[in-house]
Amino acid sequence: MSVALLLVLSVCILAMAILYASVGHGGASGYIAIMALFSLAPDAFKPTALVLNILVSAIATFYFSRAGHFSWPLFWPFAATSIPFSFLGGYLRLPTHVYQPLVGIVLLASAYRLFPRKDPEAAEVLRPSIAAALIVGAVLGFLSGLTGVGGGIFLSPLLLLLGWARIKEVSAVSSLFILVNSVAGLLGHVGSLQTMPRYVPILAVFALAGGVTGSFLGSSRIPAPGIVRALSVVLVIAGFKLLFV
Repeated sequence: MSVALLLVLSVCILAMAILYASVGHGGASGYIAIMALFSLAPDAFKPTALVLNILVSAIATFYFSRAGHFSWPLFWPFAATSIPFSFLGGYLRLPTHVYQPLVGIVLLASAYRLFPRKDPEAAEVLRPSIAAALIVGAVLGFLSGLTGVGGGIFLSPLLLLLGWARIKEVSAVSSLFILVNSVAGLLGHVGSLQTMPRYVPILAVFALAGGVTGSFLGSSRIPAPGIVRALSVVLVIAGFKLLFV
């Protein structure tokens, strides 16, 4: 890859990291879409995206938690079942040509439902039962393993649409949810690290810069309605990636 092309790719990674981190996401689906557009080797998609996802989601977790938005009681039931089921979903190798378009449509529909919301902080929050959170965590983990997309892309809109959390709390919980599932996914496919391009450390630097910028803005500067709109954009990117990339 030429220096000029690598620079353009790195800037795209930076922009994607800023957008995703502002809503507490790691950006795996966006990175995969970018790598596909740049015609990189498909074998490198998952390990590269997971490494960048871990870096950015870790930063987002730190910033949103430090700002006081994280809720452990909300987080742990989803994570408890999502981690083992993400292993199971990744192991089964079921046909993706059926699942990916379906999930893409779900994400686009979620983006459509979320975008018109004018004041997401005004609605009453109704916490899910532990049983419901455990079941949802298992389903999302399994779906994440099947599609190779970070579980937070499913968890965030679900928490908002069902009124289970406020927007910045959603971002904080989703960031750690993505982090633990990404680490689990990478450990489950540790052999794939051999297929990562040698320039991934350069991409990681740009992803880190974007993660810091986006997490700072999302946790303390961007108002809740703005985060909902940013999340809608993230869902649209991820949905089109699943449908067409």
